[in-house]
Amino acid sequence: MNAAFDLQAVARQIRDARGIGHKRDIDAVVARLGLNSRHAAIPVGDDCAAIPDGDGHLLLAIEGFLDSFVSADPYFAGYCGIMVNLSDVAAMGGRPLAVVDALWSRDAAAADPILAGLSDAAALYGVPVVGGHTNTRSKTGNLAVAVLGRAGPRLLTSFDAEPGDDLIVAIDLRGAFREPHPYWDASTGKPGERLRGDLALLPGLAEDGLCRAAKDISMAGVVGTALMLLECSHVGGVIDLDAIPRPEHVPLARWLTAFPSFGYVLSVRPDRTPTVIARFAQRDIAAAQVGRLDESRVARVRDAAGVEAVVWDFVAGPLIGCGRDDAGTAP
Repeated sequence: MNAAFDLQAVARQIRDARGIGHKRDIDAVVARLGLNSRHAAIPVGDDCAAIPDGDGHLLLAIEGFLDSFVSADPYFAGYCGIMVNLSDVAAMGGRPLAVVDALWSRDAAAADPILAGLSDAAALYGVPVVGGHTNTRSKTGNLAVAVLGRAGPRLLTSFDAEPGDDLIVAIDLRGAFREPHPYWDASTGKPGERLRGDLALLPGLAEDGLCRAAKDISMAGVVGTALMLLECSHVGGVIDLDAIPRPEHVPLARWLTAFPSFGYVLSVRPDRTPTVIARFAQRDIAAAQVGRLDESRVARVRDAAGVEAVVWDFVAGPLIGCGRDDAGTAP
């Protein structure tokens, strides 16, 4: 970072980002549907709904895509329908079983590139599309894709981070932006065996008890995703911006609002941090400790000089409205 770096401006950029705006919509929906029940076996606020099932959990997630995205890059929209859902399952320590899609398009020709993206990603990641809904007589193109997965008894959630934990960020930097969009593509055209092996890292960490909490990096960006994890776990913390894994040629301001194809924020006990980072390194995925969690319930960013700026104060107000209560239990 140079002398002209404005940390307060960076904090505002994160708060005002479009991806954060979309996440703020969650608060009202959670309240309206009564999803913050204190009697839920597994609280709402994670990347998937987790449903106890025998000696493990079924995982259910869905992603809907903005019509502007579907129109601008229909193939990648279809591809992301698979990719981002599988990332949600992995973020909770699970493995995918199958997906279904709901597709609206003007005609069959407009639907074709979306379906091609879905088909290619399903083949690469080895997950079948088993059904869905199709309408090729719509005025606009829209897409939603849902996934069913399974995890063992040890889930990775957004609710189990603890003060004193290290915050780790892992991102696959072997990609490029799909210009001019903020989508970092480290998946299309890559070997399916590699993609499947990379995703398997997360359930491996869960099953071996190496990670407390995790969340996949969404359109909210690296710090924005960390905010949601901190809110759910009723903790605060500081993030060293210089420590975030980043391609050398990409400016920090752009990277903080980017969506990486493969990216996770993890909460890990300090004595397990070296092992977790080493597992990602073994697969050539950049991973680093970027901060430490504390009891403050205030999320901050820090520059190379040690100066800090507040990004979100959860005591003052919620982001997504999901989190532990003051007794330290999940809602």
